[in-house]
Amino acid sequence: MGLMKTTIELPDDILRRAKVAAAERDTSLKDLFTQALENFLIPPSRQGEDQSLQQLLQKMKASNTEPMKPLSREDLHER
Repeated sequence: MGLMKTTIELPDDILRRAKVAAAERDTSLKDLFTQALENFLIPPSRQGEDQSLQQLLQKMKASNTEPMKPLSREDLHER
């Protein structure tokens, strides 16, 4: 995948909010903008599918009150 650099002008308030959102998600502005643009550019025929998946993921996150922890080898291979 090739990368291209570009410069864009954003209102100060939007850039501040984007920086906060990126920090809250522990991601970079580049990745936040890339994900937002990818979501925006989804063809209308697929938007319903993607929204359903996003809603399912949000429900799964909401129902998980404990942080996820990696499984140990013993957890994976109970004897």
